[in-house]
Amino acid sequence: MNYTIHEQDGSKVAVLDDPHAVIADVQTALDLMAGIGWDPSGPCHKLLLNQSNLPDAFFELKTGLAGEILQKYRTYQFKIAIVGDFEAYSSKSLRDFIYECNQGEDVFFKKDREEALAALHRVP
Repeated sequence: MNYTIHEQDGSKVAVLDDPHAVIADVQTALDLMAGIGWDPSGPCHKLLLNQSNLPDAFFELKTGLAGEILQKYRTYQFKIAIVGDFEAYSSKSLRDFIYECNQGEDVFFKKDREEALAALHRVP
């Protein structure tokens, strides 16, 4: 999966640039995390990706995919921001989940890239 590193004030964020890359399962998420964590430019523990990089099952909380993937990222102290239009989902539980994530410092759901980068660069 192709990504670039965005740096700001000593903070590094890996930005997944491949619109066709899909993190379809936990192993793919772990592989991406490992690649970013061992980036040749130095360690990076923050990731920005697009809604299109995740399967629809991720946004159906009953599948458990979001919980599994995000728990792995938290366990390995990775921060993640997902950019997209989440208003399209009508699930109250998903809206509540997104709200709660945005209150913390580990997972962010943002409307645009600039907002996501700002959130990721703001956290240690």
